[in-house]
Amino acid sequence: MTVRTLPPLPQPPARRPLQRFLAFLLISAQLLLPLDARAQSNLPSLGDGGIMTTAEERHLGDDIARQLYRDPDYIDDPVLYEYAQDVWQRLLAAARARGELTEELDDRFAWVIIMGRDPEVNAFALPGGYMGLNLGLISILGSRDELATVLGHEMSHITQRHIARMMTRGSKQTPLMLAAMILGIIAASRSGNPSAGQAALVGGQAYFMQNELAFSRDMEREADRIGYGVMTQAGYAPQGAASMFEKLQYASRLNDNGSYPYLRNHPLTTERIADMQGRFQMTPGTDKPLPLLMDQAMISARARVLTRPGVDVLRLWIDSASGGEYNRAPPAQQAGRLYAAALASSEMKDYKKARAEVQRLIALTAGDPAAARLARLLSAEIELAAGAAPAAAALVDPKAKDRPEMMLAAQAALANKAPAPMIPRLRDWVANHPKDGTAWRTLASLYGEADDPVSEIRADAEANVAILDYPAARDRFRAAQDLVRRAQRGEVPGVHVDDYEASILDTRTRQIDALIRQQVDDDKKK
Repeated sequence: MTVRTLPPLPQPPARRPLQRFLAFLLISAQLLLPLDARAQSNLPSLGDGGIMTTAEERHLGDDIARQLYRDPDYIDDPVLYEYAQDVWQRLLAAARARGELTEELDDRFAWVIIMGRDPEVNAFALPGGYMGLNLGLISILGSRDELATVLGHEMSHITQRHIARMMTRGSKQTPLMLAAMILGIIAASRSGNPSAGQAALVGGQAYFMQNELAFSRDMEREADRIGYGVMTQAGYAPQGAASMFEKLQYASRLNDNGSYPYLRNHPLTTERIADMQGRFQMTPGTDKPLPLLMDQAMISARARVLTRPGVDVLRLWIDSASGGEYNRAPPAQQAGRLYAAALASSEMKDYKKARAEVQRLIALTAGDPAAARLARLLSAEIELAAGAAPAAAALVDPKAKDRPEMMLAAQAALANKAPAPMIPRLRDWVANHPKDGTAWRTLASLYGEADDPVSEIRADAEANVAILDYPAARDRFRAAQDLVRRAQRGEVPGVHVDDYEASILDTRTRQIDALIRQQVDDDKKK
C-alpha cells in the first residue's frame, strides 16, 4: 500500500523532554505492584473492590498534567489544537454512543489533550482522562483517519480503566508512590544532574524498562478492538487504521533510533499484527489508500516546522518548495511544501520570502476551502510576526467563531491597540471553554490594553487555574481583591468595580483556597 506523506527531512539530535519520561509511567506502575499481582494474566474486573477510584486516578492525572503544562515543550498552537480537538471530540461522542465512555468517567475525567513540541512520534494516555500528543506524530500523518486510529486506541486505554486495573492489586499507597516517582523523574530530567535521578522512586528501573511492555497484551488487544470500533463509529475510514498500522509496522522493522517511542510503549506483537490484519481484511475498502488532502499536508507541515528542528532543517523546508522535485509533486504535496517554506521563512524572520511563498500557497489552494482558510490564517500570522498589524487585521474576521481565527484577530487587535471589539468575543468564548488557558491569557492582555486592571488580573488568575497552577491563581485573585478594596476606598482613581464583580472574586478565591488545601493534604499523605 502506498502511503502519501511529505518527504522526510533530517531530524535534529534526539531530545529527552518530560514527555519521554511520562510515556513510561505505566511501565513504572507495574514495577510498583507485587510480583504475584504482575503475574496475573487476566484483566481484573471493574467490580473488584480494590480498584483505585476515579477520583484517585483523576488526582494522579492532575499531578502529571500540572507538570506537563510547565514543561518548555508544551505548546498550545490554535491551528494544530483545533485539528486534534476535532478528531478527539468526534471520538468521545462515538465512545459515548457505544457505551464505552460511561457517564461517571465522562463527568469525572478531564478529557484534555496536552500537546508537546517533541519531534518523536508518540502519543500516550495518562491517568484521569489526559492525553499526551507530540507534534512528531502529527507530522507523519496522511489523514485525520490515521490520527483517529491512534487517539481511539489511547482513549480506549482510559475508558477501559487500564491504568487503574494495573494498580488494582497493589497497595492503597501505589497511586501516591507513582506520583512521587513521576515528580522525581521530572526533577531529574530538568536538573541535568544524573545523580538527581537517584532521588526518584524506582526511577532507575523505569529508565531500564524503556523497551518493555507498558500495557499487558490483553489490554493492548482490548484497546485495538475497542479503539477500532470507536474510530469507525465516529465516521473515520478503516483505511486510516490500515495505513497507520502499516507505518508503525514498517517502522518496527527498522533499527530503533528513538524516533518511534510509541512502538516501545505499544510493541507490535505477532498476535496484535495478525488480529489487526484480519480486521482490515474483513472490512471492505481497506485496500484502497486514502488520498492526501491539501489541508492535511499543510497541517503536517506546520507540525514539523513547529518542533523547532533547527536552522539547517528550516532551510531544507524552504528549498523544498522549488525545483524539479516540487514541480513533479501532486498538488497536495506542493501545498504542504509551500506551507512549510512560508512558515519556516517566517521563523527565520525572512518576511519577504515568507510573504512570497504564502502568496503562492494562496493561489494554489484557491479551489479548496479548507486549505484556503489555512493559507489565509498563515498569511495573517506572517503579517503579525512582521509587525504589520493592520495587514493582519484585514485578513481575519473579528466575528469568527473558530478558535484559530479568533485568537489571531485578538492578537491583531492588541497590536493595533484596539481591544474593545475582541473583549466580548473572548469573554463569551472562555465562558463556554473555561479550561482554555491561552484564551484567558489573551483576554487578560485585552483587558490590560483597555485599562481595566481588575478584569485583567482576574483573567490572568483564571489562566493559571486552567493549567492547574492554583497557588499562582490564588495570588492573582487576592491581588484583584486588594485592588477592589483600594478602589472602593478611593485610593485608585479611575478604577471602578461593581458588587457583582467583587462577589465573583470572593467566590473564586475561596474555591481556589479549598483546592490548595486539598492539594496540601494529599501531598502530606505522600
